[in-house]
Amino acid sequence: MKLTSIAALAANGVIGRDGDLPWPSIPADKRQYRDRIADAPVILGRRTFDSMCDDLPGTAQVVLSRSTTEYDVESAHHAAGVDDAVAAVESLGSDHAYVIGGAAIYDLFQPVVDRMVLSRIPGEYEGDTYFPDWDPDEWTLLDRTEYEAFTLEEWVRN
Repeated sequence: MKLTSIAALAANGVIGRDGDLPWPSIPADKRQYRDRIADAPVILGRRTFDSMCDDLPGTAQVVLSRSTTEYDVESAHHAAGVDDAVAAVESLGSDHAYVIGGAAIYDLFQPVVDRMVLSRIPGEYEGDTYFPDWDPDEWTLLDRTEYEAFTLEEWVRN
């Protein structure tokens, strides 16, 4: 099973404020994000799932939640933890999933993800949600692509 975290983060690690992005919309980043995860299951927290219900990403959504176990969306599946989420992805016939947040989900999966795809947003922003700290010595930068309003980095665990 391959697990990839995908996130956009500011220079100070901020990924959100009040349930939204703290920087102005970057259409090119949204497009690459949606294109990348379109053909795979995604793993996300309940609040992130709720915030995306009008336009759900991925082929299926594995929702980690302590409280909600059923959803009004046929493609959504409940998971109670990391192992349960991996089992849910495997039961869907997939060997790869994207971890798409929020902060607690990124933190929970950080020790087990194989890859990270990070959109680096220039500048520091005020926020209440952060991407987890990680040791760059445990990772190798595979690719770095500069765009007009962000830099896309792809990392693989050593």
